[in-house]
Amino acid sequence: MEHFFATCPRGLEPVLAAELAALGAREVSAVDGGAAFKGDFALCYAANLESRLASRILWRIGRSPYRDEHDLRHAARALPWPRHFDVRRTLRVDTAAIRSPVKSLDFVTLRVKDAVCDAFRAAHGRRPDVATGSPEVRIHVFLTRDEATFYLDTSGEPLFRRGWRALRGEAPLRENLAAGILQLARWAPPVPLFDPMCGSGTFLVEAAMMALDIAPGLGRAFGFEKLENFDAAAWRESRERARARCRPVAPLAIYGSDHSGTALGLARGNLDAAGVAGAVTLKQMSMLDASPPCREPGVLVMNPPYGERTGSERELAAFYPRLGDLLKQRFAGWTACIFTADLRLPKLIRLTASRRTPLYNGPLECRLFRYEMVAGSRRRTPAASSSLPPSD
Repeated sequence: MEHFFATCPRGLEPVLAAELAALGAREVSAVDGGAAFKGDFALCYAANLESRLASRILWRIGRSPYRDEHDLRHAARALPWPRHFDVRRTLRVDTAAIRSPVKSLDFVTLRVKDAVCDAFRAAHGRRPDVATGSPEVRIHVFLTRDEATFYLDTSGEPLFRRGWRALRGEAPLRENLAAGILQLARWAPPVPLFDPMCGSGTFLVEAAMMALDIAPGLGRAFGFEKLENFDAAAWRESRERARARCRPVAPLAIYGSDHSGTALGLARGNLDAAGVAGAVTLKQMSMLDASPPCREPGVLVMNPPYGERTGSERELAAFYPRLGDLLKQRFAGWTACIFTADLRLPKLIRLTASRRTPLYNGPLECRLFRYEMVAGSRRRTPAASSSLPPSD
């Protein structure tokens, strides 16, 4: 079995580990920034194709103790790079570190790149070209205090780039973060889902793809296709199995609205590009005019504007109490999940959160607040059925 590491947005590590285990990964271990696991290359193909939460699937090809940059170059030079990819492939090296004693990660990156090129010169008399923009092969080096780990990136472009995002809003969520929020919200079809501030529609597209069992990587290419051990027949079979299980597009209990006609235009374009436009109902409407879009209670999920995105702090301070009143008055029986970097929200919205989950939107620290909008007595909502990782 091979060793792999799946990266993800910080805060999603436990649900990513559970997802990988469900795909058949062995010895899965959630750590900060992702999950380590073991498996064969059929699993590697499946993880790239099927994971809704991972950012990249990295294949570990070597690890070595080190003291300085010279040790790192020797360790990289000792690896059989020509066995893994063709000299005609363009490459890029990226380095990351935690508590490493090296003074410059850029210098480490340069030394590793030189070592890889030296290995090809020794084997073939020529070296691969470097392409920082769109390389065919990506090498990742991760340094701790005294150990270096070398990976080949089997994903290529990050996995959150599903291939459907034709149009972007002002501050769109990454697709895998949106999918993770839906899982943390305990939403699963056929429970209704409503995003009353849908923007460019990321929650809606991800929810529709989940409900229709559309593999998130079905419409894109991957880095493993450029490696020497690529099994085209096995990959074709895996992809065809995923394509065969997709459900026909039909109206679902997935609803979105936004006060902006421009935003709704973006959402429609993205839903259409993903091939799920017929599954989602959209309506132009202000959040403060919103009411449940169906009779059955469900999950309301939203990513309201905050200071890092749009809207002044004064406007938001006035908006949150009105939002809390609206949820209490109109959405009894629903579960409301609000994702925000504005940590004033719990105080201003005047509701008691049943759960607060720390998440990161890139470098920005955020929270997912969960509110049970009960009427009369506290009762279990249809969406509150799955277990969650611990939160703060």
